[in-house]
Amino acid sequence: MPTDVLIINLAVLFAVLEADLGRRKISTFRIVRPLFLAAGIIPLFVKSVATSGNGEVLEIVLAGLGVLFGIAAASGLMKVTVDDRSQRPVSVAGAPYAAFWGFVIGARLLFTYGANHWYSTQLGHWMLTNGISVDALTDALIFMAVAMTIARTCRLAVGRSQVRRQSTHELAV
Repeated sequence: MPTDVLIINLAVLFAVLEADLGRRKISTFRIVRPLFLAAGIIPLFVKSVATSGNGEVLEIVLAGLGVLFGIAAASGLMKVTVDDRSQRPVSVAGAPYAAFWGFVIGARLLFTYGANHWYSTQLGHWMLTNGISVDALTDALIFMAVAMTIARTCRLAVGRSQVRRQSTHELAV
C-alpha cells in the first residue's frame, strides 16, 4: 500500500474523530482546520491531476462521492444544537458517526491494499482499457478523502449559522 494513501486516510480519520466525537463546540478553528489540512495534503500528495479523459472523470466522481459521504455523516449522524449553559453552537456525535467514518476510510484502505496484493492484474487491465493512470486513481482517492472532510466542515459551518440565527430569533421574540 502506498504510504501516502495510508498517511492521508489515517490523518483524516484521526482529525475528524478527534474534532467531532462527543459534545464539541463549533469554533472558527474547528471550521478552518480541515481547510488547512486539505491545503497541506493536496500539494504534498497529489501527483498530477488528470485534466482530460477517464482519469479526470474518476477524480470528479470520487470527489463527488466524498462530498456525499461527508454530508451524510454530518447531517445524518451528527447533531448541531445550542449548548444550554453557554448558548453557543455545539455538535454531538457518537459511535455511529465514528463507525461510518471508520467504515468509509477502512474501505478505501482495503481497496488500496487489494489493488496492490489481490487484484492488481485485473485492476491494471481495467485501468489500461479505460485510460486511467495510477496517479489518477491515487489522486481520486485523495480527492475523495479531502472532499468528505470539507463537506463535513461545510455542514458544520451551515449548522452553526442556523443555530445562531435560530437562537437570535428566539431571543428577539
